[in-house]
Amino acid sequence: MTGSNRIKPDDIQKWDNDHVFHPWESMGTDDADLGIINAASGIYMTDPDGRRMIDGPGGMWCVNIGHGRAEMAKAISDQASKLGYSSPWTSATKPSSILARRIAEKTPGDLNTVFFTTGGSSAVDTALRFVHFYNNIKGRPEKKITIAREKGYHGSTYLSASVSGKERDRKFLDTNKDMVRFLPNVNPYIRPEGMSIEAWRDEKLADLENMILATGPEKVAAFIAEPILASGGVIVPPEGYHKGCLEICRKYDVLYISDEVVTGFGRLGHWFASQEVFGITPDIITCAKGLTSGYVPMGAAIFSDSLLADIQDENNGDILFSNGYTYSGHPVSAAAALKNMDIIEEENLLRHVREITPHFQARLKELGNRHRIIGDARGMGLLGCLEGAAAPGSPESIKLPIDLEFGHRMDVATEKRGLLVRPIINMCVFSPPLVITKEEIDTMFDILDEAIAEVQAEMMP
Repeated sequence: MTGSNRIKPDDIQKWDNDHVFHPWESMGTDDADLGIINAASGIYMTDPDGRRMIDGPGGMWCVNIGHGRAEMAKAISDQASKLGYSSPWTSATKPSSILARRIAEKTPGDLNTVFFTTGGSSAVDTALRFVHFYNNIKGRPEKKITIAREKGYHGSTYLSASVSGKERDRKFLDTNKDMVRFLPNVNPYIRPEGMSIEAWRDEKLADLENMILATGPEKVAAFIAEPILASGGVIVPPEGYHKGCLEICRKYDVLYISDEVVTGFGRLGHWFASQEVFGITPDIITCAKGLTSGYVPMGAAIFSDSLLADIQDENNGDILFSNGYTYSGHPVSAAAALKNMDIIEEENLLRHVREITPHFQARLKELGNRHRIIGDARGMGLLGCLEGAAAPGSPESIKLPIDLEFGHRMDVATEKRGLLVRPIINMCVFSPPLVITKEEIDTMFDILDEAIAEVQAEMMP
């Protein structure tokens, strides 16, 4: 192999096509030919030709502090030079201990105990395994069913995928159907014409209570919910929905798991959204992504003191929560998370997000009002979704291509103008780095405006 500076982009493309099995890769015979990213800085990513593009998805909902932070690279390097690894089975480390303490200071209520994982999927998997473990200790082995929601996404391990409600992701992969029940889509956009938001909320709350009663409260162990269903299309439940769900869970002794893998660490302008934005203190919070801003892998499941105290007893000394990962609390990842939190605090990024969010959301709604191909323009904080839909009364021959191709066409139209988005069937979603400025938001939405006009001309002439 020659020096890396002699490797051409065409070589990278070929080797990637030949040897890399990507997430969610098609089993078709055509090469994926994914775009190559050479470098990144701030909110921009750069391809081999030097062309800069706004990172609209923020990596994968994760690059909160932006790309290319030299201080982050130094923190990672310094820790790797000092202590690159230590077994979490037999030793504690300074970075992971400090990080756990700092996270506990930011969480709501008494969620003070942090179980470190390798990412969001393993954080959710850990939370679910703990729920089963908890009920086994309490002598309730039949209380194992988790209630989740359609369009929710919680990960790719067997358990986390089992509670994920994106139907296409489950089509050819086995999941555990016996231990999960799904509630209907909570998206207010699909409510019947003439129904108020409040009536829709009440119907969705009734769905949860009815599911618990139909299944049997003695069998339902937990309810898992993203505050905002990110991968499902940035679905924002009606105001009061989360509070109502928590009240129902408390009524029937059902644990509440808040999956903040996307919303945690600033995406909505707070360290965690559960209490600050939605007014709930769950039993367990899961997080990842923004915990390290994607610079290195790490996740966490955070448990309430009261939940642990319920099963901690002098007679249970021989009972082990035999769940863990070789890289739990990895010292280099912990050092990166600590530096990430330092940057968020020192640069007042949470306040910055709260200050620019109204402009971001106003520009988003403006696109929905201007273009007839947009069925819904929704979001919260620095999360947004544009959903394509045929105009009312359009024939099915027009509606079908929009429902199947809008996201892909938007992806092509925005990329050639210098913006990356994430296409999801008839939607494109975005969650740019939190460091984005008001001027950069305008640039981003100006590109979206032009791209929508192009796609609308193609699909709804």
